[in-house]
Amino acid sequence: MDLRQLEIIRAIADTGSFTAAGEKLHVSQSAISRQILLLEEELGESVFHRIGRRIRITAAGEALLQLSHRVFQDLEDTVTTISEKQESLRGTLRLVGGMTVCLYVFPTLLSEVRRAHPHLDLKVTVGSTDRSIAMLRSGAGDLGMLTLPIDAGDLVSVPVLEEELLVTTYPNHPLAMKRKIVSSDLNKQPFILFESGSITRRLVDEFFTRERIEVEMVMETENVEIIKAMVRSGLGISIVPWQSVAGDVRAKQLFVSRIAGHPLERQFGWLYPKMTRLPRAVSEVLRVFETVRPRLADAAQAPKTL
Repeated sequence: MDLRQLEIIRAIADTGSFTAAGEKLHVSQSAISRQILLLEEELGESVFHRIGRRIRITAAGEALLQLSHRVFQDLEDTVTTISEKQESLRGTLRLVGGMTVCLYVFPTLLSEVRRAHPHLDLKVTVGSTDRSIAMLRSGAGDLGMLTLPIDAGDLVSVPVLEEELLVTTYPNHPLAMKRKIVSSDLNKQPFILFESGSITRRLVDEFFTRERIEVEMVMETENVEIIKAMVRSGLGISIVPWQSVAGDVRAKQLFVSRIAGHPLERQFGWLYPKMTRLPRAVSEVLRVFETVRPRLADAAQAPKTL
């Protein structure tokens, strides 16, 4: 059996006759008949039944027809992939994500993407989870990295990073003087937190509810830089991701603590619309991300000894 015979089977099935298949493939009807006869002798099974001038495909022929569809699709995909790899990646890639992702994940990733594909136009939009999902669904965004979990059946969700959340205070805050913080230490504290409705805020609120912690809400915002500025000014404390405050902690402008017995983490993941074949630009960003993923994963976790 060879590709030409599979091509002939497809042509016969499409046209309904040996003669029409020959015309489609620019060969004689006798050549078509000869190839089918050779194939049937090899298999020991009929591929087509001849009923007068009409033909009917057999079960064996149907199996070969389905095989031909798969084989020729694989060939087409492989040739396309090879051709794409030989061409410089151009066009526009539109990324969406939350504030923390855009500040602390995308810069490292996109510098590597730009190095590999200097002609690719990269556009980044910062937005809430709802806005980012709406952009992906409308086609205004190609690929997003958002806090999980997200229940969206029309989108593919791929977890890729975990990030530790820590209590953050200014260095001379009373909690910064304690060697160990327990959940009850947070009761009645003034807090500056991520905005209501965000997945990170939900994680924090669930922790407060479990531990029966009452907080004094000073401010809520989606901007982690605003949160840090308010904490540095002594307006309250917060719970924020480690990588957003790592530099401030090293500069001794902020202090962070874990809550004894209550590790807090959030998970990031890629989101993109479900489709048969991903655009090359999206596939390339996912590929490049895997090369920097270990570095980003390390940055997202605070030292074991704070």
